[in-house]
Amino acid sequence: MQIIQDFCALHTIPEPDNKLPKTTAYIRSRLKAFGCRVFSPTEGSVCAFFDFQKPDTLAFRCDTDGLPLQEQTGLPWQSRHPGMMHACGHDGHTAILLELARRIHRFHALHHNILLIFQPAEETTGGAEALCKTGLLSQHRVKAIFALHLWPGLPEGQLFSRPGYLMCKTRNVSATFTGKSVHIAAKEQGSDALCSACRFLELAYQLKSPAPFLLKFGTLHGGTAPNAICGKAVLEGSLRTFQEQTDRALQSSLSMLCIRSAKKTGCTGEISFSPGYPPVYNHPKLFAQIQKKHPVRCLDRAFMTGEDFSYYQKEVPGVYFLLGIGDTPPLHSPEFTFDPKVLTAGADFFTTLSSIYSASAL
Repeated sequence: MQIIQDFCALHTIPEPDNKLPKTTAYIRSRLKAFGCRVFSPTEGSVCAFFDFQKPDTLAFRCDTDGLPLQEQTGLPWQSRHPGMMHACGHDGHTAILLELARRIHRFHALHHNILLIFQPAEETTGGAEALCKTGLLSQHRVKAIFALHLWPGLPEGQLFSRPGYLMCKTRNVSATFTGKSVHIAAKEQGSDALCSACRFLELAYQLKSPAPFLLKFGTLHGGTAPNAICGKAVLEGSLRTFQEQTDRALQSSLSMLCIRSAKKTGCTGEISFSPGYPPVYNHPKLFAQIQKKHPVRCLDRAFMTGEDFSYYQKEVPGVYFLLGIGDTPPLHSPEFTFDPKVLTAGADFFTTLSSIYSASAL
């Protein structure tokens, strides 16, 4: 099957961020046979526009970048790029969109035009935001956009999603504490930044909110020697929320805790928050229309993971789906693999959406 051949070929050439010369060359080599207009609005991106001379357009997006991991699957189609791996299924997503292009090429007419977006940098800087800033969606009169992600732990070949929030807003948190380093024998003359950081961490983990959120710190860097008071300590973590009000309130609370914790030990404290990705919010009306046509199973909860597909959803109605791949190693692990036959279910689903959904119904 061509979809599996595409997947295997893409899996061997994982590339990072938006530096994807081999990946984009492969995508373009496949698209040139399908009679669509192929162009690149941003570095590392490829778009394919199928013009059926209609006023509206439906868009489908996949992500194309790999991860800095050394693959340990032992597969015949294992990565040929040392230290790089498709460990998040982006090669599968890309193969699905290439198969969709192959099928659309056979259609003589549709109710709308089709725009396929092969997007880079999902794992890093957020390639979706850069593409949206080009005016891509408005220029092509996109009325709705769809994407999916391969998902371990869900039944193989079945589609899942939910109306409203599916994934959270993400932002990194960095708290820096600056004190005065002295020999521990003269500790009274110093200011212990490490103590400030630990105090802040303890208080931060006690924060409460009526709305769901997740706050965890993954790194703590500080000090220069075991017998010296720490003069600088940096805590780095991640804050995840769904609602803007919750996000603002927690940022405010963390800022106050940072200053208070630093002052307690004679230090100064600064805290910063990255912009992060907005939450993935599935358009309820669009989701309901899709469920009438295709048996998408409804999830009972949202996930504390993030996805830059959310930038498209700020521009036009969109729905993000999860395609089950069964009991597999987790995403972002060197052992991640799955049965590529499941990709056909994703291509079938996107084909159904492209051929029966009416963008003008929104």
